[in-house]
Amino acid sequence: GARMLRRWIARPLLDLGEIAVRQEIVGWFHSSALRRLRAAELLGGVSDIERLIVRVRGGSASPRDLMALAQSLRAGPQIRELLRSGEDGGEAAALGSLIGAHEEVVGLIGAAMADDPAPSVGAGRVIRRGFSAELDGIRDGARGARDYIAGLEASERERTGIRSLKVGYNKVFGYYIEVSKANSDKVPEEYVRRQTLVGAERYVTPEMKEYEARVLEAQERIAEVEAALFASVCSEVARSADAVLATGRALARIDALRSLGEVAAERGYARPEVDGGTDLVIEGGRHPVIERMLAQGEFVPNDARLSADAEQLVVLTGPNMAGKSTFLRQVALIVLMAQIGSFVPARSVSVGLVDRIFTRVGLQDDLTVGQSTFMVEMVETAAILNHAGPRSLIVLDEIGRGTSTYDGLAIARATAEYIHNHPDLGCRTLFATHYHELTRLADQLPRVRNYNVSVAEDGGEVVFLRRIVPGGADRSYGVHVARLAGLPPGVIARAWDVLSELEGAGPRNGPARPAGPAGQQLSLLAPTPRIVEELRSLDPSSMTPLEAIAKLYELRERAAEQA
Repeated sequence: GARMLRRWIARPLLDLGEIAVRQEIVGWFHSSALRRLRAAELLGGVSDIERLIVRVRGGSASPRDLMALAQSLRAGPQIRELLRSGEDGGEAAALGSLIGAHEEVVGLIGAAMADDPAPSVGAGRVIRRGFSAELDGIRDGARGARDYIAGLEASERERTGIRSLKVGYNKVFGYYIEVSKANSDKVPEEYVRRQTLVGAERYVTPEMKEYEARVLEAQERIAEVEAALFASVCSEVARSADAVLATGRALARIDALRSLGEVAAERGYARPEVDGGTDLVIEGGRHPVIERMLAQGEFVPNDARLSADAEQLVVLTGPNMAGKSTFLRQVALIVLMAQIGSFVPARSVSVGLVDRIFTRVGLQDDLTVGQSTFMVEMVETAAILNHAGPRSLIVLDEIGRGTSTYDGLAIARATAEYIHNHPDLGCRTLFATHYHELTRLADQLPRVRNYNVSVAEDGGEVVFLRRIVPGGADRSYGVHVARLAGLPPGVIARAWDVLSELEGAGPRNGPARPAGPAGQQLSLLAPTPRIVEELRSLDPSSMTPLEAIAKLYELRERAAEQA
């Protein structure tokens, strides 16, 4: 099922009928926790049938592979009956009907294989007794020879009167009789010495070697016959490979769809409507991964609306770290999930069929072929503009940021205009950018809309609300983010000054800082002395008078040393 789900994600559906079929089965599981639990129990005993039957057909299967295949096929009819239960299981029952009983395959494996076979063929513990008269006869002959050798020690002790006599085996000499040197005078004449040890002698007898030969020959024959029988069983099972593969694929589909139903029930997903239109409407959409990383209820849902006829291209502006990238990705993921037949993380969703999703997100380079981050960005953008079509969904997270401001702005605006105006494009597009100048496109192009991520300011502090609202943003709050990242206070203060100059010497957009002497400007290369920073960080209200006086003397001494 996991492999099946990966294939679905890599190749979403374009067939509305097949999407509806998958949604129906996901909904069938979604509506009953008992069904999901029972299906999970039955599927828990099913191995990877596709891989097992491929090994059988390729001649590389082990005895335990055959046993796992039989066990998996035995679970098939029970799963089929589960999917036929209930009055609302139309599509589920149809999927269950694709599961075969495979009684001949299961019966053959059950008749041929031992209950707990050895991991490999050749040890005589793979084929069940009673399956082959030839193999049983060889086993019986070997058992008689082994019984003789097993009883040899007791009989020879009684015959010779040597109570310490032992019968042993090693790979060099085979079976032997060991007698201590103290009893060497009692050794019968027919014993043939084979090895001398420090305190004992080892012997063999002609009769013992004859039985040993029988045992070894029987072991070789058992290995040969057992291997031939196992190969024959595999060959017979392989005749049904196509039918078994069909069952394996059906069980994989059931596994994947049951999992989607389980996730939908656990996480509050909704069944999307997928049609042949060009609208994309998401109410209360959430990112399926990020919401799981946050505490329950902490993720802020957002709506999205795109239409090839009215709201084709959304220009999304707003601060860094406010959630623009999350919003873009969650819209793309919701569309992808809808078109694999899954329920989606939203309150309600309506998706006009999308043929391809194109994304231009993140920063990366490929120095091995001499491509900078900007070059990679342009290559990706070119691929989108050259291959997208009217039914595509385009997600652009910044265009033109890897070059100068005017070059980047020019490329970003030209890209947006091309997507909007080209007769072969006109596709639904989300365009996140820090070039606030692009918000003017909404006044010039009929199908462009402005949205931004709202923020709240309180005493110079910025609170990200994570809400997508209509309208454009006029700044990105980059200096605020830099301060949050831990840049030195001197750098932040200087950044506010430079920002004011670049914006036309208007009022500073940031928290107030103490004014210096008239005309004094804090140099970027000469940050605030550490003593001043330490003074600012002190909390007098939490210090005792004695601690305050001690700190004052300490700072005075350090200032004198620096002077």
